[in-house]
Amino acid sequence: MRLSAHAKINWTLDILGQRKDGYHLLSMIMQPISLHDTLEFEASDTLSLSVEGGSSDIPTDERNIIMRAAHLLKETYGVPTGAALRLAKRIPSQAGLGGGSSDAAAALIGLNQLWNLGLTGAQLETLGLKIGADVPYCLNGGLCRVEGIGETITPLPHAREWPLIVLQPCGGLSTGLVFRAWREAGEHNRPETERLLAAMKANDPGILPRRPGNALEAVSIGMQPAIGEAIEALFGCGAVCAQMSGSGSAVFGVFRDAAERDDALSQIRLRWPKALACKTLDSACILA
Repeated sequence: MRLSAHAKINWTLDILGQRKDGYHLLSMIMQPISLHDTLEFEASDTLSLSVEGGSSDIPTDERNIIMRAAHLLKETYGVPTGAALRLAKRIPSQAGLGGGSSDAAAALIGLNQLWNLGLTGAQLETLGLKIGADVPYCLNGGLCRVEGIGETITPLPHAREWPLIVLQPCGGLSTGLVFRAWREAGEHNRPETERLLAAMKANDPGILPRRPGNALEAVSIGMQPAIGEAIEALFGCGAVCAQMSGSGSAVFGVFRDAAERDDALSQIRLRWPKALACKTLDSACILA
């Protein structure tokens, strides 16, 4: 069995408060993109994970979110067997693109099939939320409003395929450190969510907000100025919309069409050779 685990972007990210247990209450507009990892499954007596691609320090034990998901599923439902998992890694790590969360979601979906558990989507979401806030969304996908700590997911209409450039202009960022910097920063701007959704309904990239709004972007730029430099470079190459995804450090730029995107990519790659051409998707995050 082979599943594609797609990355996501945050069109918007707003922080509405914090619970007593420390979790932040969020409101986000999210959508899958064509960039993806691939996770393969094979029956085995034991659980194991091998990784190809990505950074050389990706762990293959329970420090890896895939193995945490697999062990949680196995222990919760008393599965007596195992699985050999093979990950082809393409989504950058610590980038705010949900790569780890999507990999974990793929593990839950694939092992549910491999082990013939017959679990519902709701049951997998309950498990997924124990692993990471983005995992329930990645079990679903599509253009969605995601709220709470990630457990409230509302599908939205008018999902479009928008040509994108995605790049990670610097090293990864710790989500915990970014949120701490946000708490210390004071006042914050609100995302332009309704204007964004109106542009999607009209299918008009020309009226997309230039920066729809990510509450974490300013503090992440303070920690890694290259994030801001990459956003401005995308605008300089013709992007109609550009901002950071999640807690960073990846950024994305939206273009009117694929031809403009490809012309811009050749310029962007002069400074950031690993910049990628991709697009948003109107689909699930996990695809066979």
